[in-house]
Amino acid sequence: MTHTLMDLPFDESALEPYISKETLQYHHGKHHAGYINKLNTLIKDTKYEDLSLEEIVKTSDNAIFNNAAQVFNHNFYFNGMSKKISAPSKDLLELFINDFGSFEAFKEFFLEAAEGFFGSGWLWLSIDDSGSLVLESFSNAGNPLLSDHTPLMTCDVWEHAYYIDNRNARAVYLDKWWGLINWNFVSQNLQALKQKRLS
Repeated sequence: MTHTLMDLPFDESALEPYISKETLQYHHGKHHAGYINKLNTLIKDTKYEDLSLEEIVKTSDNAIFNNAAQVFNHNFYFNGMSKKISAPSKDLLELFINDFGSFEAFKEFFLEAAEGFFGSGWLWLSIDDSGSLVLESFSNAGNPLLSDHTPLMTCDVWEHAYYIDNRNARAVYLDKWWGLINWNFVSQNLQALKQKRLS
């Protein structure tokens, strides 16, 4: 199986002025594409060649894991953004209230955790086995698949996600990113999990 670079779900300039076209050209066109190309090279003629991306992430290590997980993470990140205004579903809002006290409290927890994350990595909102929302931070290429949790949304806190536009001002990037969250995507991920558990 040859893995291919996803198409962005928006034009490269669609997220301006929050995230520039130049940033997306480097982030998606260079970094993301680089992980795809490296992954395809590494898995050729190995037991991973015919596995899905998720299966590779769950069963591999070292360079294959790093590249596969970064492909998965970036796919999730880019699909989770949109310039179109959206809002969390009723079911998702209820979970925010149950697990964080309120949607506003969740926002504060998430942004503080993302800003305070040391080094490069990812902050995820996911669902654990009990059906509760959890915030999970992972260094480098880590993600909730390693915890057998279901990812709902993620924020990339590697510097290449924001350095062109904001230099080292991660907090500025996070504030802009929050306004781009595609809550329809997040809510659909929750709904898909519910349907899976009912089937």
